[in-house]
Amino acid sequence: MNFRQFDLNLLRVLAAIHRTRSVTAAGKALSLSQSATSNALARLRDFFGDELFVRAPGGLQPTRLCERMAPAVLAQLRSLEETVTGKEEFDPATSAIHWKLSLSDLGEMLFLPQLAAALRAGAPGARLANISVAAADVASALEMREIDFAVGILQPRHRGVHAELLFREQYVAITSRQWRPATGRAGRSLSPAQLAQASLVVASPTATFHSSVEQMLARMKLSDRIVLRARHFGALPELAHTTDLLAIVPDAYAKSLGQRFDLKVWQLPGAPFYDVRLCWHASAARDPGHQWMRTLMHRLFARPADSPPRDAA
Repeated sequence: MNFRQFDLNLLRVLAAIHRTRSVTAAGKALSLSQSATSNALARLRDFFGDELFVRAPGGLQPTRLCERMAPAVLAQLRSLEETVTGKEEFDPATSAIHWKLSLSDLGEMLFLPQLAAALRAGAPGARLANISVAAADVASALEMREIDFAVGILQPRHRGVHAELLFREQYVAITSRQWRPATGRAGRSLSPAQLAQASLVVASPTATFHSSVEQMLARMKLSDRIVLRARHFGALPELAHTTDLLAIVPDAYAKSLGQRFDLKVWQLPGAPFYDVRLCWHASAARDPGHQWMRTLMHRLFARPADSPPRDAA
């Protein structure tokens, strides 16, 4: 039995006879003459050393060897056809796909709970992993398929990287309810003079949310007011709640903290808006599973400009 010399077209004949239980019907399905189909069956029998099909009152019946092989052959033929024609189907209810995302620690808190809940409900066999990728390396990680998606304040300019705007984000300040500015009136917003007298805490993550906070404070000439730099956003609510520090966080995150912390949210003067994008590589753009996941993430997280964020985390 030399598989290298085996004519793979014969497997289509095997699958057709198994399905129709007839050499004649199989030939018609494959646009082959009866003699050509019979010849193909003879070659199959010779290769496998088995009758494969025997005559019975109800038509040709598969032998035990054929019965073991035929389902696997049919499945492989269907898979090959889907691959070649691009008509692959994706069923989230039965898929065991492993998704790899790149989210910052803040992204985990804001996005992962909702995404995991949606996958457990609609795609229970799927797995999900968050892989830390620096913003500068996102394009190459997508191209090398180390990750499937990245979400963050990203501005992809690399050829082959696609992006979709999810929402626009603005930074705000959070403090304890007891905190008041050293001078001036305590309204909804803080003035530059009030910020210049505050002690600030910021997070400096290395993943997909870049150093936009530091850049914003530098433009406002407030870098020297930073007294604490944390590696992650997770510690900032507790720091703001228990100290006199003023923490700079994205507005969506500040709103998500309301159920767990008694904090006051302050608007910042002239705080710029940043685009939070979902990014993927062009090589996966037409993959049915990939399209399904993009649709899901858009449904969960996209919001129109100037609309309030959904409850998160």
